[in-house]
Amino acid sequence: MTQTVDKPSKAINEAVGKPIDRVDGRLKVTGAAQYSAEIPVENPAYAVTIGSKIARGQITSIDTREAEKSPGVLGILTHLNLPKLHPMPTFTGNGSAAENRLPLQDETIHHSGQHIAVVIADTLERAKYAASLIGVDYTAETPLTEMEKERDRSFGKGYFGKPPEVIRGNPTEGLAKAEVRIEETYTTPTEHHNPMEPHATTAVWEGDRLTVYDATQFNFGVQQALASVLGIPAENVRVVCQFIGGAFGGKGMVWPHVPLAAIAARQVKRPVKLVLTREQMFTSVGHRAETEQQVILGATRDGHLTAIVHKGISHTSAFDDFVEPFTIATHIMYACPNLQAEQRLVRLNKGTPTFMRAPGETPGMYALESALDELAYAVKLDPIELRLRNHADTDPDTNLPWSSKSLKESYRLGAEKFGWSRRNPEPGSMRDGRYLIGMGMASATYPTLRMPAAAKARILQDGTALVQSASHEMGTGTATIMTQIAADALGIPVEKVRFELGDTKLPRAPVSGGSMTAASVGTAVKGATQAVRAKVLELVRTDTRSPLHNIPETDLATAEGRIFAKSDPGKGETYEAVLKRHNLQEVEESFNAQVSQEKKFSSHAFGAQFAEVRVDPDFGEVRVTRFTGAYGVGRVLNLKTARSQMIGGIVMGIGMALLEETITDTLTGRIINPNLAEYHVPVSADIPAIEAYFVEENDPHVNPIGAKGVGEIGITGVAAAVANAIYHATGKRIRDLPITPDKLL
Repeated sequence: MTQTVDKPSKAINEAVGKPIDRVDGRLKVTGAAQYSAEIPVENPAYAVTIGSKIARGQITSIDTREAEKSPGVLGILTHLNLPKLHPMPTFTGNGSAAENRLPLQDETIHHSGQHIAVVIADTLERAKYAASLIGVDYTAETPLTEMEKERDRSFGKGYFGKPPEVIRGNPTEGLAKAEVRIEETYTTPTEHHNPMEPHATTAVWEGDRLTVYDATQFNFGVQQALASVLGIPAENVRVVCQFIGGAFGGKGMVWPHVPLAAIAARQVKRPVKLVLTREQMFTSVGHRAETEQQVILGATRDGHLTAIVHKGISHTSAFDDFVEPFTIATHIMYACPNLQAEQRLVRLNKGTPTFMRAPGETPGMYALESALDELAYAVKLDPIELRLRNHADTDPDTNLPWSSKSLKESYRLGAEKFGWSRRNPEPGSMRDGRYLIGMGMASATYPTLRMPAAAKARILQDGTALVQSASHEMGTGTATIMTQIAADALGIPVEKVRFELGDTKLPRAPVSGGSMTAASVGTAVKGATQAVRAKVLELVRTDTRSPLHNIPETDLATAEGRIFAKSDPGKGETYEAVLKRHNLQEVEESFNAQVSQEKKFSSHAFGAQFAEVRVDPDFGEVRVTRFTGAYGVGRVLNLKTARSQMIGGIVMGIGMALLEETITDTLTGRIINPNLAEYHVPVSADIPAIEAYFVEENDPHVNPIGAKGVGEIGITGVAAAVANAIYHATGKRIRDLPITPDKLL
């Protein structure tokens, strides 16, 4: 399914960059890796949540009497008996709660599936049965379910520090001067994350101390939220999450079931496991918001942009202001003096949306890159050439220079590997027998982000190393790349390094989101391992018994677990020998990696996406037959895991283009396809050979390890590349995702 990524080979003793196997791979394939619902606890109880059957209204009565008499039932929580909870700060309030509303605090219903009760029993089956016995009466109101019908009630909302509307230059004047104008509307539907592992929480109380095993991308965020909502000190809350079975952003914030599990465990005085069903994954833990985006491009006849207008609406819940920032990439993508970017929200009776792989950039780049493709045909330019003519040599939004940028090289490399030169530019001109063949491309981008992080490193007497940070392993290879970074900094083999993560008892790490884990935690790991190495080097320099006594630190090097003189490599000794001679079981150092607030450069990863499709002209069936991506992402820390990240993003983007759509009954507000049978995600038969290439990019400014992050850029631009290929194949421009056969017939 994949092909080798172009990348120069590394020095033989350098681990970073090499495609080494995942250090946790054996644990996962043997079943030894334990996920949050699998953590063994003594005498567990099981909690089941009940969701509202209406989308808007009030609970008038809730009858739990029969359920309470059911065998094995230990307790039932509703708004009638749940204690008053303390507020949980949300993301916009520098917190980690996903919703600005506490669970089970009143009788008001805001969306279908909203938690209205929790049943706790001694077995899962008994909890489910008892839940079925609870009777609920409602006073229902007509739910607001259609974004288009509520557009008159839309309101502006800022995002990520930007106001709701940004104007650069004079867009009106720029459009008036345009010789060619594209003005179209593009829509993307509600989409759900659907990780293999559902959200799950195991809560255990020991006196006034709480341990929570939670499926989360943010251990310390869960700790903060639980301490806040329960009104207890943060140090009394321990959160553990060593493995995550997929997240894609959906597990980045704290959802209501997490505190409900903790409250249930306190109520029944025994550990409680709460695992959401697949159906509840559609109603209880966020989604990508629906968007309607208008893009207006003005250009000269030779393709130079005179104005970009990108505006539209997305939906949020009745009680939150979550913005899907689809204009965010438009600010920086192309050199254009005149820009208008505007975001507005519409309140609906749906759950609160949340971050989903490359939030903002993914739907936004679909609209922008589709419009660029339409402009390319209007001015009769190759789509790559149009983008090159509007290449932004500096950040148009801040006027800062790029820390590095390899977009032009990505276009070149991607086009070469894909065979773009074989493309006949005329729509509908390429065939394979009876099938229509199309080629499309789009740009990709994602910002380089970083947050403070800490790590601790120990060199042990047996010559091995232990490195710790409370980061997360979501299947992306975090533990592996941290091991590689540590091995290189210490000069010891990878197999002699152990990296521990996933526990708030370890040094603090930020949320694993925004493609920033490598840059944030990796910088801390490098700092800690360099510090502990320096400590050992100082031991040997000041030790008269050492063959390296009094040798300047600048002349000392480490490799294969050995410290030696660069000027005389035969003179040296091992870490093991040093610690044994000093009778030390270990040497330890910690490091806190801070982030400078001074911005001298703008840092983004860039890339190019190329798709080939085969369209059945009689049935409208679309198959992606080839896909190639080329990217400049700074230093690639592990070739194998980085390539896997790109493939994962591309697969998800193909799903967005052709398959994925959450459908809501407009009358009742209920989701009608809350399962993997009717919510279609790509399977192996839907995915072609995928090639992922990296442009060599050395960025000395972006962060101390030179990595820009690869978690999210892989999906950006994919849907547009597929849509553009479909237009090239058929001559039909479909602007509403997903592109299903009925839209092509």
